[in-house]
Amino acid sequence: MASSSTTHPTHASAERSPELEHEPEHEHEQPHRLQGALFQPIGDEGRAELVERRLVDAITRGHLRAGERLPSEADLSKSLGVAPVTVREALLALRGRGLVVTRRGRNGGSFVAAHADPLTFAREAVGRTSRLALRDLGAHYAAITGACVRLAARRADPSETQRVRRRLERIEELDPEAQRRLLDDVQIEIVALSQSARLTREQMKLQAELSPFLRLVAHETENLRRQGAHLAAVIDAVEAGDPDAAGARTELMAAETIDALIRLQAATG
Repeated sequence: MASSSTTHPTHASAERSPELEHEPEHEHEQPHRLQGALFQPIGDEGRAELVERRLVDAITRGHLRAGERLPSEADLSKSLGVAPVTVREALLALRGRGLVVTRRGRNGGSFVAAHADPLTFAREAVGRTSRLALRDLGAHYAAITGACVRLAARRADPSETQRVRRRLERIEELDPEAQRRLLDDVQIEIVALSQSARLTREQMKLQAELSPFLRLVAHETENLRRQGAHLAAVIDAVEAGDPDAAGARTELMAAETIDALIRLQAATG
């Protein structure tokens, strides 16, 4: 993946990260876009422990769901930039931890264990995270995502903004889990309209980190709809070419999420 950022306001599709280039026809067939952030190459530190940690993150954050089939060892090896034997060792460790099961036969492979519940993992993560750390995560997310949507408001092509809006409008057709994934994807697609490859990659990492907390906050339908309303307002601002409104709504969404997590932490502490 290229590491250079884009400084020229060209068409957004030319600058979008590879994870964002193809639009699947059906939501349920779509590989979750945040998997792109979780399966970026590890590089020279390609140890089994790092592969294991990356896969654990994908499972505990809900980007790989219970019962979902993992990519093949060959595909994981290629995506993560490590040897197949390293992937095999990491999968063995995950099986030992009970997060992955292996099935034999023509439809076999490695699958996320049926008991893997991202909401449970998210609650545990909130419980062991300090309020200061939660506030810091919110500030980081708001700063990066806010910068992205402000750039998008200056650079986005109206036709692309409308395409993102059409995707968001499909949310009522989906089940709650697919709705949560769609909100993640829409957020990343708005960010990609910034035409900055560097910022988009950085935001995808943050989205992957915050996503389980967003899922926890949006466990109730009312909160899920509020997150959707925030994104709809950001799309409106980007389409109107209003960077201040786009950034302010993004910052409000981040602040509400962190406040909700702190209230949840206090209620369960």
